[in-house]
Order: sequence, then C-alpha cells, then structure tokens
Amino acid sequence: MHDAPGRRSPAPDPSAAGDLGPQTGHSQQLPVYRPGPSAQTPVMPHHPTPTSAPGQETAVAQPDQQPRKQRGGRNLQAAIGVGVGLGAVIVASLFVVKVLFLFVVAAAVLVGVRELTSRLAERKGISTPLVPLLAGSLAMLGAGYWAGPQWATAALALTGLAVMIRRMSEPPENYLRDITAGIFTAFYVPFLATFVGMMLAADDGPQRILLFLIVTICSDTGAYAVGYKFGKTKLAPTISPGKTREGLAGGIGLSMIAGALLMQYVIDDGTWWQGLILGACAAVTATLGDLAESMIKRDLGIKDMGTLLPGHGGIMDRLDSLLPTAPVVWLLLTAFVGS
Repeated sequence: MHDAPGRRSPAPDPSAAGDLGPQTGHSQQLPVYRPGPSAQTPVMPHHPTPTSAPGQETAVAQPDQQPRKQRGGRNLQAAIGVGVGLGAVIVASLFVVKVLFLFVVAAAVLVGVRELTSRLAERKGISTPLVPLLAGSLAMLGAGYWAGPQWATAALALTGLAVMIRRMSEPPENYLRDITAGIFTAFYVPFLATFVGMMLAADDGPQRILLFLIVTICSDTGAYAVGYKFGKTKLAPTISPGKTREGLAGGIGLSMIAGALLMQYVIDDGTWWQGLILGACAAVTATLGDLAESMIKRDLGIKDMGTLLPGHGGIMDRLDSLLPTAPVVWLLLTAFVGS
C-alpha cells in the first residue's frame, strides 16, 4: 500500500538518533551536525533534564564569547592599554630629559626598519642589507638632532652608498631591486624620522613634539569618528576601503582646531591662524602616509607589518601617519616661529 500524499514513511528504527519525526509546519527543527566520528549524520538537538539517562544526547555547547574587538579585528582593550602606555613613555621622556625622547625615537626606527626589511624578504624575496641600514638610521637621527638638516642629508647619502657596497658581496642577480628597496627603506623610515629629532633640538622642542603628535592623533581620531558615523563616500576604495571623504573632512577639522589652540597657547610666538594652516597640512599628510602604508601592505599581501604592539600591529603600523607628517610640521614651525 502506498503512503497517503504528504506523509513521510516511518523510519526503520523510531528510537534511533537520526529519526526526525513527522515534519509539520510548527514542530520542524533543523538538524545539528555533531563533531566526532559521525560528524556527517544529522541529529536533532534534545533538551536534557537533570535526570537524563546514560547515553542520552546533550545539547551542543555554545562557543565561548571572545573579547570584544573593534573594527578590523583588533582587540580594543589591548589597543587602548598599549596606547596609554606609549603615551606615558613619550610624555615622561619629553619633559624629564628631552634627549631621552631621541632614544625612544631611535628604538622605534630600528624596530621599524627591521619590520619592513623582514616583510620585504618574506613576501617578495628582497634581500636588503640590514647592518648599513641600522647604522645609517642612528647616524641620521644623531646628525639631525645635533648638527642639523645638512648633516642628516649627508648621512642619508652615505647610508645609500653603504647599502650599494654591502650588497656587492652577494650574487649580482636582483642587485638593482635590492638596493632600490634598501635606499627606499633608508628614506622612508629613519630619514623622515630625523625631522622629529630636529624639532626636538629647538629650545621649545618638547612643546613642538607635543604639537606634532597631537595634531596627527587628532587627524586619525577625527577621521575615524566622523567616518564611522557619517562616512558614505569612499576616499580610496582600492587602497583603504574604510576611509571616506567625510572622515577626511572630520580629521582635517579636528586637527585644525588642535593646531590653532596649541600654536596660540603652547608655542612661543605662535598664533592661532598659523595653527589652522599647520593642522590642515598635517591632517592631509597623515592621511596620505596612512594610504601609502596601506599600498605597501597590499602589495606585500599582509594586514600588519608586525605583532609587537597588541591591538596595534607592528611599530610601522603606528608610524605610518607620523613619518610623512614630521617634515611638514618641522618646515611650517621653522617658517612660522623659527628653528
């Protein structure tokens, strides 16, 4: 005899775990796939009671909740903690003995050079001579702080020459590629950081560094806050899909406000309108630096340059907006209030 239309034939063993029972519109339940040897057998989840018999199935445990992370998959609590710690180190080194801040910058530059050259080697097979780059980094920073921009530029030229000579000890294949990457690294990380040392060398160096850091941070913060709330128009979708034109406007606005206040009340002989100009320029260069770093990471096929700073990535992931902003702020401060 055939079953009536719309009814399911009874299962061979009604007590088996795989019996799904009658499929009605109100009692139907979706099968759950349990891990184990029979992972591919769909079974219905039961609701066990405290008196469940031995062997009776129990409900599948829910996965533990993970710590809350901000957009991009970063741990927000770790990011805030690391940021506060870095800020404390910076403030302490600036206003206790200002030359100590130069050593903080030097440590960050050396780690940044190491991160960049390591990623180039891992992802592209580029062999950049590390020893000349590290020695040249220290030479550029010291020359910028104690001797000025001419000597820092000379140190950059000598570092490039040392990279070329050191690479000659290896086979000639990819020589041009490797020295190009080495000279780029020397310019991108230590030479741009040299302008931080030159700002620090002024009589009011700590105040200038404070201005430089705050306007750059305000650019990032304003761009994130406004972009998160109001961002609709993508700024550079192929490079950094999260950036918007509305966010850029917010970053420029907040950086200009911070620049005006700091130039008026913190920098000797500074005026508010100079701070507006400085803040706007700093916000633009900070955004361009962030985009440039994103281009490098996309080319390398990585998300972060390193893992040294929990919640932030590597040192280079924190220097991306600071490095190109340093020469702009140094130049404007020199033009407005002198060196």
